[in-house]
Amino acid sequence: MAEERRGAWFGFGFCGFGQALGSGGGRQVHSPEPLRAPGAGLDVCRVSASWSYTAFVTRERPPSGAIPTPALGACPAPSPASSPPPAGGGGQVELSGFAVGAVGGCRDAWASEELLVVLRAGPGPGAGTELQAWAPGSALRGEPLWAQTVPEAEREDGPGGDETQAGPLPLLPCARAYVSPRPPFYRPLAPTLRARRLELGAEHALLLDAAGQVFSWGGGRHGQLGHGTLEAEPEPRLLQALQGLTMAEVAAGGWHSLCVSEAGDIYIWGWNESGQLALPTKSLAEDGKTTSEGTGELYTWGWGKYGQLGHKDTTSLDRPCRVKYFVDKQLQVRTVSCGPWNTYVYAVEKEKS
Repeated sequence: MAEERRGAWFGFGFCGFGQALGSGGGRQVHSPEPLRAPGAGLDVCRVSASWSYTAFVTRERPPSGAIPTPALGACPAPSPASSPPPAGGGGQVELSGFAVGAVGGCRDAWASEELLVVLRAGPGPGAGTELQAWAPGSALRGEPLWAQTVPEAEREDGPGGDETQAGPLPLLPCARAYVSPRPPFYRPLAPTLRARRLELGAEHALLLDAAGQVFSWGGGRHGQLGHGTLEAEPEPRLLQALQGLTMAEVAAGGWHSLCVSEAGDIYIWGWNESGQLALPTKSLAEDGKTTSEGTGELYTWGWGKYGQLGHKDTTSLDRPCRVKYFVDKQLQVRTVSCGPWNTYVYAVEKEKS
């Protein structure tokens, strides 16, 4: 059996509200720094960053004698499309920044300025899994704004016999509904949509289905829906421009969208005011070089005012640029979680040749 490689979370960008981000010195971190774990003896499993605070899903560190992890270590991060870990693992959510607090029995969390959503074991034995919506400033005390029991994920055979399950929040484990930052908090999906991943931007949503097709809906004034117009769409609409291409991942920025095909090609559309689409923009100088090396490296671009691109400066970029920190430290990037003004990265040590 191959030995598990050591890994840790790193953070960079804006930390003016006291977010757990590297050393926490100053209001900005311009280069990746090891994450300050929010609790002693805990490993960070997932990160969801909003503008003024960050939610960390943690669990107890393995006992002595188990596979070692660094002092700042993190449990192996799941791939973006993986389903949440089983309930009852003793996990908890820790908040850091403008909102603080902690609550136990959690398996997933999703942070936004309007709402904090947690997926946790329901009260009492045999209560199942419960979706809870909280006001971020509540410190997770008292009663949630809204709660509902949700069914466990049902395994389904996707194309080629692959098992497809719902990904992490905001897509619910039942894969037939999703979380909304505004009431009603629970929104059903059409039974025909076999959802694999859902991403919410500032005004729009992207859905990747089991067949690798992409749907979008919501606000479209910046072209973020990809339907060739600036009109809003009230219901999920298939992206005709991607027909015939099987997509593996989707992601939504504030007002732009991205997907990655199974062949590894990247498609981006929407607002390009700060170079978010990796296309030249008049507001930025067209100097700098794009480098390409091996897999497991991190490339960032777009708005960089708070150091959230990780290049030791506050420059915005309209082309992908490799973050040298992880190359210099001989680390392979496994998971990236982008907040509005900061970035969290999980990386492991490279295999020794």
